[in-house]
Formats: sequence, C-alpha cells, structure tokens
Amino acid sequence: MIAVLDVIEASNVGLTFEEMLEAMKLSRSTLYRYLKVLSEAGLIVSLPNFGYTLGPRVAELDLKMRTQDPLIAASLPVMAELARTVPGVVLLCRKYRDKVLCVQQEGSSPAFRSGYERGQDRPLFKGAASRIILAYTEARATARLYAERSAEFAEADLGNTLEEVKARLAQIRQAGWDYSTAQVTAGVTGIAAPLFDSKGTITGSLSVTLASAALSQSEIEGIAARVKLCAGIVCQAISRPGVVDTLRG
Repeated sequence: MIAVLDVIEASNVGLTFEEMLEAMKLSRSTLYRYLKVLSEAGLIVSLPNFGYTLGPRVAELDLKMRTQDPLIAASLPVMAELARTVPGVVLLCRKYRDKVLCVQQEGSSPAFRSGYERGQDRPLFKGAASRIILAYTEARATARLYAERSAEFAEADLGNTLEEVKARLAQIRQAGWDYSTAQVTAGVTGIAAPLFDSKGTITGSLSVTLASAALSQSEIEGIAARVKLCAGIVCQAISRPGVVDTLRG
C-alpha cells in the first residue's frame, strides 16, 4: 500500500486504475483492495476524468506534524531569532530515505524567498543543508549512494572517487558546518550545521540561505558560528523532552 502512495505521489496528475495496474504489476483484486483501504483512510481520493490523487488526510497529517514534531517545536523559536539577525531564509531539514526534506522555513526578507519550500526534497549531496547531513551519514550508506550516483557527487564538488568523497566529508565533519554557493540556485549561498538526536544520530540540518554569492570567508565563518550555536540549542532541546513540551506550550 505504501508503494501505491509512492506511485501516486510521483505523478504530476491523477492516475487511473489501469495506469496504476500497469505501473505496480499487481493483480487487479490486490490493487483494488489497496485502493479501497487507502480511500477509506482519506489518504487518496478519486475524481472522474482525473483518477486517483493524494487525499485530504495528507493535509491533516501535515498540520499534525507541524504541531507535534519535537524537532520543529524546538527549532521554531531558534529559527525566528536567527532570521531576525541574519538577512536570509532559515531552513529546517530532515533526512528522509536517500534525500533531504525541508520541513520548516523562516524568512526575514520580503525581497528574497528560498525556492526550497516545505515538503520539497533534494538529494543528499546537493547544497549545504544536504551535504552536512551526508557528512554524518553511515559510511556504508554513503558508499552505496556513491556507487549509484557517482557523477552527481562530482558535480557537487564532493570528489571524483569514493576515497575523495570520504576525505571531503571528513573535512566537513571536522569543521562542524558546511557552505555551498550557487549549487542549487544561482546567486545564492547556503550555510548549514547538523542536528543530532539524543543518541548522537544525525537527524537533520539547520541552515541559512542568503541572496549573495560574494560573501567573504570571514562573513561566511561568522554566520556559520551563529548557525552552529543555534543548531546546538535545538539539539539540547530535543534531548530533553520537558524543554520541547514547554516550547509547545
């Protein structure tokens, strides 16, 4: 059933029963049963002439996530403060499968808005918000991803061999932050720090996107120090459930 949702999500338009039957390679009875369960749960809907699309339950779950996710709750006040002091857009991202998903955005300038909207995903190796997560991802997962998409690692300036990639990621870990310029959007610089859960496992990133590709190294390092400090505050908060409950408060 999850695979059915994946197929519908990947489509830009609704899918008919016959189109899904062809894509899924399931028996008619099995697909019918899955669609019935998903429809009753509100996760998908069907309209004449359009086919099956994601349903209203998805929007409901999105609202619940924004109010119940401890990472978002802990990050909101920190992101608001960071956005007040840095002239850019603050992004909160989570690791999701082999990609990174934006789960919250806080902007400080009406003249600039990041194209990395909430709910949008990106590969693990593209942009500072993603690469900082990749740097702390398990070595086996990184090696598998490199074997599948080595050319994209090279395009992201992470190395032309797996050994070069490992060395570059080690440099990022040593610094504790990462930045990229015009890697995702022309004329834009991203500066990111990692977020860890109470067990020290990488769970996401906190980053700032600035509408400039000409920042000096001292300016980048100054903003990076601020982002690292804010990321540390979030990590402490999600390691202490009582603090998050207070923030939800």
